[in-house]
Amino acid sequence: MDRNTLFVDTGAWYALADSSDQYHDEAVKIYPKLLGNYHPLKTTNLVVAETHILIRRYIGYQAAIAFLENIASSPRVFKIYSDSMLEERAESILRQYQDQDFSYTDAVSFAVMKQYGITEAFSFDKHFATAGFTLIP
Repeated sequence: MDRNTLFVDTGAWYALADSSDQYHDEAVKIYPKLLGNYHPLKTTNLVVAETHILIRRYIGYQAAIAFLENIASSPRVFKIYSDSMLEERAESILRQYQDQDFSYTDAVSFAVMKQYGITEAFSFDKHFATAGFTLIP
């Protein structure tokens, strides 16, 4: 179990980037503490792709490129790439939770968290709690 690892979801990355986001102040306040308390922060290539398009669409090209560069250069962020095994698990999760509107990215995130024994997510998405994980903040 990866007790000192935190998963970071799209909503958290986006909240950090967009000063007009409803969760921006909260995200900016807690992020430095998370960097100090969790090693490493894990995310997926699907989360990065989802975040990039949101930042590109709502903030602009430069901010989207800066986000990609920051993720790539950070020694504290570890990006996990979706593969066929994770995607099979994600599809199983989607079938298990037919009554929920989880996205494919959500389900892959949940599969990653289960595989790595990660129990906490820096996220504002209640789907993580529904799937049995603890939301930070």
